[in-house]
Amino acid sequence: MMYDMAIIGGGHNSLVCSAYLAMAGFRVVVLEQRAVVGGAAVTEEFSPGFFNSVASYAVSLLNPKIIRDLDLAGHGLRIVERPISNFLPLDDGGFLKVGGGQTKREVAKFSTRDADRLDDYQARLTAVADVLRATVLETPPNVVEGRPLSAIAEWIKAGRIGNRIRALGLDLQRDLLDLFMGSAGDFLDGWFESAPIKAAFGFDSVVGNYASPYASGSAYVLLHHCFGEVNGKKGVWGHAIGGMGSITQAMAKAAVAHGVEIKLSTRVRRVIIENGRAVGVETEGGEAIRATAIAAGINPKLLYLDLVESFTLPDGFRQGMEKWRCGSGTFRMNVALSELPDFSALPGRACAEHHASGIIIAPSLGYMERAYFDARSFGWSRRPIVELVIPSTLDGTLAPRGQHVASLFGQHVAPKLPDGSSWDDHRETVADLMIETVDKYAPNFRRSVLARQILSPLDLERSFGLVGGDIFHGSLDLRQIFSARPMLGHANYRGPIEGLYLCGSGAHPGGGVTGAPGHNAAREILRDLKRKRFVRKRWLESGPIPHLPR
Repeated sequence: MMYDMAIIGGGHNSLVCSAYLAMAGFRVVVLEQRAVVGGAAVTEEFSPGFFNSVASYAVSLLNPKIIRDLDLAGHGLRIVERPISNFLPLDDGGFLKVGGGQTKREVAKFSTRDADRLDDYQARLTAVADVLRATVLETPPNVVEGRPLSAIAEWIKAGRIGNRIRALGLDLQRDLLDLFMGSAGDFLDGWFESAPIKAAFGFDSVVGNYASPYASGSAYVLLHHCFGEVNGKKGVWGHAIGGMGSITQAMAKAAVAHGVEIKLSTRVRRVIIENGRAVGVETEGGEAIRATAIAAGINPKLLYLDLVESFTLPDGFRQGMEKWRCGSGTFRMNVALSELPDFSALPGRACAEHHASGIIIAPSLGYMERAYFDARSFGWSRRPIVELVIPSTLDGTLAPRGQHVASLFGQHVAPKLPDGSSWDDHRETVADLMIETVDKYAPNFRRSVLARQILSPLDLERSFGLVGGDIFHGSLDLRQIFSARPMLGHANYRGPIEGLYLCGSGAHPGGGVTGAPGHNAAREILRDLKRKRFVRKRWLESGPIPHLPR
């Protein structure tokens, strides 16, 4: 059977891309290596009666246009907001709550000066984030050579972005520069004096980012996490009822409703390239699936180094892809709990608003910096950063009545251990450490753990194709974002091989459960497919015509 498009990988971006293509009338097949669709955004029963989002675990960045276009609510998606965004228990027995209209009052416990500056900070950060949010569903300006008309189109794109930046005014342009080039630590130190609020805001700069909050470029990662919204409210985090798998199941239903075919347990061995063009894929079972074009929602390193024969790629491109930087410093766990954590800073086991927030175990930027350098030298931080999220406080479908499930997102750990040993030899030790870290702040936590699921960086790579455990399909540093994602000259979702596209998080705007790379790639693919369909029609009507340029 001949398809218009075959998509490698069944993650959320691939599903989004497939749905848009099918809505335009094209025949699409999605090929997923696992037995369940959804990539890293899946819900699984990890212990009898206990379900949780296995890898990705929080909702905010999912683009509202995609939710509307695919009618995800109509396909069963329901997202609820957290009552407050974050809760930070502190070493001295104090705590900070962020969000829910309480931030200013809470920060004033530590610094009235900081509380007075919050509104200005949020307004300025939001103004900069809005400029970048406007680019999320756009194809970045692409660097082109030897095609004057194409170059003019890219200059026009760049001009539109320049106009938005110009509209900020000089003062906010300076903030934009700091947020793009500087560190989150320096940026926050310039605004605030108290450690807790800097830690609460600075945590976003190290999520999925194997770096110190004082590393150049970490401020951009902070900004990246400000793009989101839940139910029309900017900067809010939420939970998908049924876990993250309910998002991708809704996407799959939308795609199938428009005619997409999804093949599970189908691992792709290689991309078939004939006469310099991608024309199909070969599965590990030996099946050849032919298509007019191929897209991949997997890490670009896996696509170009594992599935594409090296001689088909330009030397410079292949060398660049060999240097593609991956590694999040992430250690992921899911645990079944007999009861809720009883925090020393805010005692009580009855469900309260802080239990339904993102609980950050990292009381200062200095703590986060030490965690990174410890992992660099030792392999994992001996005082790790942990975000604890207990989705069963908002969703009764995940655990038996009176019991709970929790996600632990631990950092920092080295994607590859410095002594050359395997993560398989240390995963249990580090899992114990993550639980003990929470237990220091909630002394009933360790004894309440009934079961646990452990995902080291190696486990994340083996299970989900997250190279080095990288949740973003490639680091979000200045050399790998916007027009350089995944590489200069290929920011338009097209690779160096004709008919082969990238629709995953390794393309703009990067990682997180956004759906944006899939949306944007579909737009570019549609332009090409519609043009080829038009040329094919002309050929049938009037005879052969010259080869269509890309």
